[in-house]
This record gives sequence, C-alpha cells and structure tokens, in this order.
Amino acid sequence: MFEIIFIIAAVAVRFLSLSISMRNERRLRAEGAVEYGANASKAIAAGHIAFYLAAITESYLTISSFTWVNGVGVGLYVFSISVLFWVIAALERLWTVKLYIAPDHCLQTSWLFKRFRHPNYFLNILPELVGFAIALNAWRTLLILGPVYVVILSIRIRQEEQIMRETFPQY
Repeated sequence: MFEIIFIIAAVAVRFLSLSISMRNERRLRAEGAVEYGANASKAIAAGHIAFYLAAITESYLTISSFTWVNGVGVGLYVFSISVLFWVIAALERLWTVKLYIAPDHCLQTSWLFKRFRHPNYFLNILPELVGFAIALNAWRTLLILGPVYVVILSIRIRQEEQIMRETFPQY
C-alpha cells in the first residue's frame, strides 16, 4: 500500500511541476525568449519518464517489505522535491524544465544559486531519482538507468554552462 501512495504522490508532484513549467514556457515564448538545447530537453524528459516507469515496474515485480532503507529513500525524495519548489520560487516565471533565456533574463544570485551550481540538477533531480528508486526498492533501475540519466544530464549542464557564460559575462 505504501508504494501505491508514494507513486501517486510522486507522479502528482511531477505533473504539478510540469504544469508550472508549461505555463512559464508559454509566457516566456510570448515575451520573446529563446529556447536552447531542445534535443537535450527531450532526452531529459524521456529519461525521467523511463526512470519512473522502470522503477514503478521493478517495484511491482519485486516482493519486499518497507524497511528503514526505503524510509531513507522517501526522505531523500522529500528533500529533493523541497529543493525543486525552492528553485521554482527563486526563479519564478523563468523556471521551466527546458532551457530558455528571456530578453530580460537576470542572473539568479540568491543564496541557493551562489552556494550550489545548478541546484535543480544536483539537489533536486539526481536526489529525486535516487530517492524514488530506493523508496521503491528499484535497485536495478538505479544501477542501469541512473548512469544513463547522468550522461544525458551532463550534456544539458554543458549546454547550460555555455549559454550562461555567453549571456552573462559575470557568470
């Protein structure tokens, strides 16, 4: 029963964040923002969906009971989602799951962004996927798809670094 509730909550959170992203994307495009790395964005979306589906399937096929290890996974997942909404609040209308630069784009210099480069990736997405897998005992998913996702994410980070350096000399 725990797994079902956890999965429903996790999917609901992702749909909520996706709706925020889509609303912001429409607004940004209307304001003349330019999207970069569209293929990497598609790969990240596909990787995220594949990871979730694989972890859910593995959880369904694996008979196990809830232990303290799963609790650590849930804690890590909750931490990561808290960071996600902190990042969304900090970036406001500029936050999307895609890489957009708006005409009036300003470099984010809040505490979170000064202390952590790419907090959405390193404090949200990676811990989210690790926590999700651990909470569901999806160890094969973590070991097989985790490295694949890291490769996709590293491509995205390199693209973002390049765009940020070109757009913001002080970056």
